[in-house]
Amino acid sequence: MEFSLFFLLSLCFFLGTDAAVFTLENKCSDIIWPGIQPGAGRPQLMNGGLQLKPGETVTINVPTGWSGRFWGRRGCSFDVSGKGTCVTGDCGGELECAGAGAVPPATLAEFTLDSPLDFYDVSLVDGYNMPISITPSGGSSTCQMVKCLSDLNQQCPGGLEMKKNDMVVACKSACLAFNKPEYCCTGAYDTSQTCKPTVYSKAFKLACPMAYSYAYDDTTSTFTCQKANYSIGFC
Repeated sequence: MEFSLFFLLSLCFFLGTDAAVFTLENKCSDIIWPGIQPGAGRPQLMNGGLQLKPGETVTINVPTGWSGRFWGRRGCSFDVSGKGTCVTGDCGGELECAGAGAVPPATLAEFTLDSPLDFYDVSLVDGYNMPISITPSGGSSTCQMVKCLSDLNQQCPGGLEMKKNDMVVACKSACLAFNKPEYCCTGAYDTSQTCKPTVYSKAFKLACPMAYSYAYDDTTSTFTCQKANYSIGFC
């Protein structure tokens, strides 16, 4: 009996326990295909991708210590085997991203759980393709909603527009559009002291004050919580 109890406790420790419940909700007027990419060494959730119709939700049990990112894909078409393409947020032509990340530009919801707090943010560092919000529930008093609900596709600075059939479907980051160190925070600009806001990141920040507008935008863009569940709303 003691051996069995020890074995079960050891197994639970090895497998980990659920840290939180995440709810993905499609608040858009069209079908979207959320993508999920775990951090290094972290388990896959929902095999990395799924479809959500307007108004549809899905709940996911997330294990202790999980980290990763969520994003929305739009304009997707997949065959019965799960092969296809998306206009924005594509992860290599697969319905189930299985570890692959989003092809920029894509709005990201990022999480690192139990470290020892939960850290979370909405990021426009890889550009923007749709509104996203993160709403914690049941956690500590420091928890707060984080959102980027402005339609940046309609306010996209000149030179950053990604178009399909003459319509702006996403807004690129300045790094993606121009590939210069001062926009990408690389080379001589790879520290918080040398990489500063640009006219492009300031436009992103003005539209979405709570979101990361460039790589070192930490002070106003990283949020913490503890022992919470999270709702991720698209649109």
